[in-house]
Amino acid sequence: MTEIYFDNGATTRVFPEVREIMSEVMDIEYGNPSSMHSKGFHAEQYINRSREIIAKSLRVDPKEIFFTSGGTEANNLALIGTALAGRRTRKHIITSCIEHASVYNPLGFLEGEGFEVTYLPVDSRGIVDLTALKEALRPDTLLVSVMCVNNEIGAIEPVEEIGKLVKACDPGILFHTDCIQAYGKMQLFPRRWKADLLSVSGHKIHGPKGIGFLYVKNGVKIKPILWGGNQQKGLRSGTENVPGIAGLGKACQLIYENHEEKMKAMGALKAHFVGRAVGELENVRDNSGEAPHIASISFPGVRSEVLLHALEERGIFVSAGSACSSNKPEVSGTLKGIGLTKEYYESTLRFSFSVYNTPEEADQCIEVLKELLPVLRRFTRR
Repeated sequence: MTEIYFDNGATTRVFPEVREIMSEVMDIEYGNPSSMHSKGFHAEQYINRSREIIAKSLRVDPKEIFFTSGGTEANNLALIGTALAGRRTRKHIITSCIEHASVYNPLGFLEGEGFEVTYLPVDSRGIVDLTALKEALRPDTLLVSVMCVNNEIGAIEPVEEIGKLVKACDPGILFHTDCIQAYGKMQLFPRRWKADLLSVSGHKIHGPKGIGFLYVKNGVKIKPILWGGNQQKGLRSGTENVPGIAGLGKACQLIYENHEEKMKAMGALKAHFVGRAVGELENVRDNSGEAPHIASISFPGVRSEVLLHALEERGIFVSAGSACSSNKPEVSGTLKGIGLTKEYYESTLRFSFSVYNTPEEADQCIEVLKELLPVLRRFTRR
């Protein structure tokens, strides 16, 4: 049975070149980058090289890139670190109602610490209401955090407009954007967007798990949430994950090579899949945003978990929302936020694509869905 992996929004297969450079670091250049001998120097060179690659992709200063254990830590550091630094004068934070759990949960923690959080509504496409944002801004607003690409439906938020609106109101308000589903899928311009902080995870772009980074604009006041050996200018202590950082740098380099061509092909693949799903499958709803790699489809009459496992038995791997929350019973905030009723949000699957996927795989998936849906719907009605 041929395996079809359409869960790239959860994680991706690493590029062979990523695996090779990580092996090189682990086998040969395994020194501690804080050591003063040559082994440490050579390890540090891998870190510097990756930092330069990442900074170039974002058109920022390499000194503004800080490595973390992944997107969750990057988001936590951005939110809690800036809150701790600014809490004496400002204790109001604004976010959207469709953020990832790695934003929601730190904000829940901050609410327990006395911060007030405003959750902005979105429209039926998952786009943040800019009028509501403008009305929510106030003199004690410390931070606005809105994701760039939603991880469940692929809605692309107007981050440039958000950044300009926030800074026009008050240049002292910080703007953070979670770009974990955006980096590698589109060109990011933190300076143009007036973003002060930007989060990325390596394993979404064919890099290794357990590594990510946070862009922190020079001059932003932020406190560490980890304390230790003062690595990375004291903002993120702990011996650096050199193999992971080297692999991340290589993945960032590769994902942006011939980028326009890659994303055009991925977008065409998504459009082909969604077009066939809507045109050939009975009673389905397309919830997909504009991101080239995420398709969200509702199949009323079949619970998402049932269809997911039926597809899995045929060698097709998809998800029922975010991988970080799809194993929990809570209703998706994103799907409720865009106005889906229970019939639809309980029957929604996410199909997420990568550079490795093909139109033939999309066609095969559609044919399998044609077989499964009538049978599962009859079974459900009984």
